[in-house]
Amino acid sequence: MINYNRLGYEMKRDLTNFSEKISKGLKRPQSKFLLQMIYGILAGNKLHISEISRSLNENITLKKTIDRLSRNLFAFSQKELVMENYISEVKKQITEEQTVIVIDNSDITKPCSPKMEAISDVHDGSTGEIRKGYFTVEAAVLSQGKKMPLPVYEKVFSATEKGVVSATHENIQCPKSLSAYFSKDCVRTLDRGFDANDYYRYFLKKDEKFVIRAKKNRNVIYNGKAQNIMDVANKYKGNYRMDFIDKNGKKIECKISYIPVRLCEFSNQNLILVVVYGFGVQPMLLLTNLDVSEKKKLCMIATRVYLMRWRIEEYFKFKKQQFELEDLRVMSLQSIRNLNLFATLATGYIGMITSEKEDTIFMLELKEGSKRIFDVSKFIFYALGYAIERVLARTHSGIKGFLLKKEQSQQLTLAKYFGTAVFE
Repeated sequence: MINYNRLGYEMKRDLTNFSEKISKGLKRPQSKFLLQMIYGILAGNKLHISEISRSLNENITLKKTIDRLSRNLFAFSQKELVMENYISEVKKQITEEQTVIVIDNSDITKPCSPKMEAISDVHDGSTGEIRKGYFTVEAAVLSQGKKMPLPVYEKVFSATEKGVVSATHENIQCPKSLSAYFSKDCVRTLDRGFDANDYYRYFLKKDEKFVIRAKKNRNVIYNGKAQNIMDVANKYKGNYRMDFIDKNGKKIECKISYIPVRLCEFSNQNLILVVVYGFGVQPMLLLTNLDVSEKKKLCMIATRVYLMRWRIEEYFKFKKQQFELEDLRVMSLQSIRNLNLFATLATGYIGMITSEKEDTIFMLELKEGSKRIFDVSKFIFYALGYAIERVLARTHSGIKGFLLKKEQSQQLTLAKYFGTAVFE
């Protein structure tokens, strides 16, 4: 039987330690606000300021707590420092030489909120429709062992925002930021939306390893001639045969081809086109600059690396569904960005305890507290998110007992020893 009081105490202590690590260099009010926001999001599984305020369970009126959090949310401007500290902790969970960095776009749709700041038309990936909302670009690294996604970059932007040049310009800031923290040997993995010359130019100039899924209308140089990439792929029917397990656990027999090509715009750069048959009617086309001498091994690595992309899709889905990201209720773009930041940090905390505390009593009790009908799935975030909410809901004391208190001055005060009546 789970002792929820003890487990709740351990959870708060662990979350406080995590918050202290990522808030190094912040002033005390900002550190306190950061901890309260992450705690409130995990305790309520919502991004509503009112629900976060209720989770804190402070000894003041709810309205005062909401007003304070709203002011601090709009004023918070230390994202770069927090993310720098956070990435330092993430890097302890990975081996850089074998790290896969997954970069992708998503969206936050708000079709019924036309008055929100700089709201624009976005393509809703879940419905395929054009709706009002915001674009996001995010990146995650995959942890050792269970390959859980640990977010390392996030940004919310709008096409109508002042100063925004283009979506490509905003997207390219993601790999630029990651270059400051991760080596060029980490493999950047991107989907067809990033099959554009701007991204190839950046990666080739920086000599960073990448695997990008190509569109079928791209032209490449093959045998000294510019040809359509599909025409080139159709000349090969699979030199190697490999078996893969998809995200649903189904075994898929694949045939893979290795084709040396060059891009028309970068004709002096040698690339490899990996053609994968087995995941649909049309073959999957992967362009990469991985440097592996054995052809079969390169094909296997490039295919496996790209198939790990579904982890970031699960991360997107988790953050949207678990914290109800698209139900946020703030009007300013700055507040929206900060809420997305705190939701990312909350998700990152779940990912880090998955890596750090695997097979510990703490993790076993959290799994038991998740009350799953069937076994806990491989993507454990949903089970842990629900378990953390249940554990923190039973404590009834918020996080105030773990906040750093201002040290009392050793200076004697006359009012303390003689009473206030002396001064009246």
